[in-house]
Amino acid sequence: MFSEKIQIGLTKQLNRESESSQLYLSMASWVEKKGFEGISEFLYDHSHEERMHMLKLIRYINKRGGSAILDNIFIRKKTYGSLKELFQILFEHEKKISNEINILVELSLQEKDYFTYNFLQWYVEEQMEEETLSKMILDKIELVGEDKVGLYLFDKDIKNFHKQ
Repeated sequence: MFSEKIQIGLTKQLNRESESSQLYLSMASWVEKKGFEGISEFLYDHSHEERMHMLKLIRYINKRGGSAILDNIFIRKKTYGSLKELFQILFEHEKKISNEINILVELSLQEKDYFTYNFLQWYVEEQMEEETLSKMILDKIELVGEDKVGLYLFDKDIKNFHKQ
């Protein structure tokens, strides 16, 4: 069993992961309607990955004797002015999630919960990869700008992007 503070923090994080999954899903739908098949597949895949992050947290909480509580999260359908805007929002979101993971790691140390500290190391590594990848994509989109041929090629190439 872990402390109530740890359970509250982990529960908040699992709901952030759920929100991330919904955000990626919403973005994938918007991009797909714009005709960017490669980018939409990339975002759909990442939506699924974020859901797996959430499930990992739920299982950990349950294994430690806690109760995982999932909030209702609604992402209103949003439109974006450009792919650059979409990926800028995504990059900022990933940085926010990284900060929240860091806060959880610090809390696990304050509570002397080394099981949770060890568990969270996977998320630390994952967030470093997520931030790096989303920044790389944003940099490439800034490089391409609004050039239609460049965006077409980027859409074709994104399926080859992997975490660093």
